Amino acid sequence: MNIPNASQNSNQSNCSLIIESLQCIRDDRVLFNDLNFTLKAGQLLQIEGRNGSGKTSLLRILCGLTLPTEGIVYWQNQDIQEIQSSYWATLAYLGHANGVKAELTPLENLAMARALAAASTAVDLANALEQVGLYGFEDVPTRTLSAGQQRRVALARLLVTSAPLWILDEPFTALDKAAIVMIEGWIDDHVKRGGMVILTSHHTVNCQNAIFLQLST
Repeated sequence: MNIPNASQNSNQSNCSLIIESLQCIRDDRVLFNDLNFTLKAGQLLQIEGRNGSGKTSLLRILCGLTLPTEGIVYWQNQDIQEIQSSYWATLAYLGHANGVKAELTPLENLAMARALAAASTAVDLANALEQVGLYGFEDVPTRTLSAGQQRRVALARLLVTSAPLWILDEPFTALDKAAIVMIEGWIDDHVKRGGMVILTSHHTVNCQNAIFLQLST
């Protein structure tokens, strides 16, 4: 299995994401308050909580896509809001939406993801699609694929870009059991190579260096 080698990223063994005193208020409701944690290279953080507890809001804050009501997120001891471009170049984000272009083919979607990435892996694009079970679908419009197949296209981007930090919001949505096992293997291998993963899922990921954060409202 060809997985992005985390060691390709310089100084990755010293990477850290530090969250200090985060608060998030949405529609006059406090989703979380005074949230603190540190994630280091070679660790996975699984965020748990019932629907509406703020899991997706937290991930978007950690990506720098939305601002917290209070608190700061640090990457390499720098406020991510002050280093947005360089920070975004270090992470791969998969949200509820797949983020693929419907009119492009799966191959074209991966080529675009690689072109936009700060660093890429040596994994061949066609090989990446084959690994996610899309052999034979390389050149059809992505809009013609099923929901599960479109999710696989989105996940295949993890194979072709060399981001040390993966932030994944319910990555197993619309996947069958075989695909879930495959993605778990990618995640575990990425962490073992010194990468970092933050994810939300109702499915507990089997990873040796996993830590858990429970959100409650």
